[in-house]
Amino acid sequence: MPSPFIFFQNLLAPPAATEEIAIAHDYLTQRGGAERVVLAMHRAFPEATIYTTLYDPEKTYPEFKNAKIVVSPLNRIKFFRKNHRAALPLLPLASSLLKVPARKTLVSSTGWAHGFNFAEKSFIYCHSPARWVYLTDQYLGDHTGKVMSFVLRFLRPALLLWDQRAARHAGPYAANSTTIQQRIEAVYGGKESEVIFPPFSIPSEKGIEPLPELEEFMKDGDYFLVVSRLLPYKNVDVAVQAFAGLNQKLLVVGDGPMAEELHEMAPENVQFASNISDAQLRYAYQNCRALLAVSYEDFGLTPLEAGSFGKPTIALQAGGYLDTIREDINGIFIQSPDVDHVRAGLVQFDSREWDCVAIHDYSDRFSEHWFKKKLQEKMGDL
Repeated sequence: MPSPFIFFQNLLAPPAATEEIAIAHDYLTQRGGAERVVLAMHRAFPEATIYTTLYDPEKTYPEFKNAKIVVSPLNRIKFFRKNHRAALPLLPLASSLLKVPARKTLVSSTGWAHGFNFAEKSFIYCHSPARWVYLTDQYLGDHTGKVMSFVLRFLRPALLLWDQRAARHAGPYAANSTTIQQRIEAVYGGKESEVIFPPFSIPSEKGIEPLPELEEFMKDGDYFLVVSRLLPYKNVDVAVQAFAGLNQKLLVVGDGPMAEELHEMAPENVQFASNISDAQLRYAYQNCRALLAVSYEDFGLTPLEAGSFGKPTIALQAGGYLDTIREDINGIFIQSPDVDHVRAGLVQFDSREWDCVAIHDYSDRFSEHWFKKKLQEKMGDL
């Protein structure tokens, strides 16, 4: 009878390569920028299987239903599919055991997929080293429950060891922004990475679809727009509070753990929409006055989406927005994510004139065509 050591050694052994190219991503359980990048990767390599720990086809983008997706055993547990953050204590093991039998793997990682068990070579497209390890306070914010906060802080040393080992064994890295390039170098002992900007994937040329339940609210095109997952570090609560008492309107598009809290605090001039189609999101962009982006982002994707409709952005002067906002072209900056600075940004926005054509042309520099070409070159050279 084989010993437990031999059993686990076999579990952790790399698989034999049976595919040429595969795609790996942490989990497909939500609709966000990282998941849109995975869709762009799949369009670049349409025959590639996607490997992920958890997959909920009803919570993420419907286009994934057209892909072959392989999941970890964790996916059998419905609770984890619906609440991937609750699976955090199990994800290091699940990730280490998830075998990817490809000669080359294109990895989209926000903290887990770079640690999958690859047969041979991997190329890591890093959205960010794990926030829950390196930016714990920012990740938790002021709204996380005491139990989750305690669990994460208790597990942090073990997660740090796992992440550092995964990074050492992974292939070359690319960063999605200059901010992430600097973070990779800082947390992984000087590891070098090339910046490859992700594409925006809500082009204005495709069809639009109204949101019937918000038709009256949106009809005059006089609302500001937030497009974001509803998490503490996204600062959506600050945007909501800033509109209290104003004669201006705010539409928040997104879902997440803070949804109930945000609905409770919102004044009448703030409305919400979640789990909408891309056609409805295009309608929201097309009819807004401007995008409001006050979160700490690794890459400022939504200003490019808004820009494809000729809409400017009021953005926090930090993180990925430094790569995608040009104050003389497509937006203005605020210095801090607080109510006073957001309101000052609204006043400054109203005092400016905007060239919609110039905004649109600037967004075109970040098209999917260039992203696809760069990835194909990188995977060809791997």
